[in-house]
Amino acid sequence: MVKRKTALKIRKTHRYLGIFLGIQFLMWTISGLYFSWTDIDEIHGDQFKKAIPEQAVFSDLLGSSQLELQKPVKTLELIEIADVPYYWINETALYNALTGVKKDEITKQEAIQVAERYMLADLEFDQILRIETVGAHHEYRGRPLPAYEISYKSDENLKAYIAIKNGAFQTVRHRDWRWFDFLWMTHTMDYQGRDNFNTIVLRAFSLLGLITVLSGFLLWYTSSPFVRKMIK
Repeated sequence: MVKRKTALKIRKTHRYLGIFLGIQFLMWTISGLYFSWTDIDEIHGDQFKKAIPEQAVFSDLLGSSQLELQKPVKTLELIEIADVPYYWINETALYNALTGVKKDEITKQEAIQVAERYMLADLEFDQILRIETVGAHHEYRGRPLPAYEISYKSDENLKAYIAIKNGAFQTVRHRDWRWFDFLWMTHTMDYQGRDNFNTIVLRAFSLLGLITVLSGFLLWYTSSPFVRKMIK
C-alpha cells in the first residue's frame, strides 16, 4: 500500500494542478458548449446576406489584347463594381472591361454599391471607413488591404468589408462572430492566428491536463477503502 506521505504528495499535486488548470478547463467546456449550440452559417453572417446576389449581364467586353498591359496575363477575373464590369488581372491590376481604362482603386460610393449587391436590402447604412492596416487580433485580419469597413445600424454591430484594390466583397462581421472568435481563441490557445493547434501552450496544458486526470485516478487508488480491502 502507498505510504501516507506519498499519498499526501499525490493529493497536493492533484489539488494544485486542478487550481492551475481549472480556468482553462472551464474555458474549454464553455467554448465547446457554445460551438455545439450555434449555427456556423449564422456565425458567418449568412442571415445578413442575400441568398443569391443579383448577377448583371454584360456584352461587348474588350479582349485582353485590347488592354494596355505591362505584363502577360496569368490570371483574369471578371468583377462587377457598381454595375460596371472590370477585369482583375494577375491579382494586381483592375481594368474597365468596356473602356480599357485602368482603375487604381474603388471609391466609397462604389464600395457601398458593392455591399448593397450582397447585403439584405432592409439593412440601414451607418458609416464607411477606410482601413489601411489591422492588428493581429482585428476581425478583418488576413484579408486584402486597404479595405472599406461599412457599418450598419443594428444591435449586432454589423460590418461588411470591401477590398479597395478590386472592389471584391470580402466578409461580414457581427456580435456573434466576435464571441465565436474569442472563444475559439481560448479553445485552441492560439492567441495570435487562432487556428494553430500545435502551440507550445496548448501542448503544455494538454499534458498537464492528462497528468491531473491520472493523479486523480492514483489518488482514488491510494484512498479507496475498496482497494485497501482488495490488497489485504
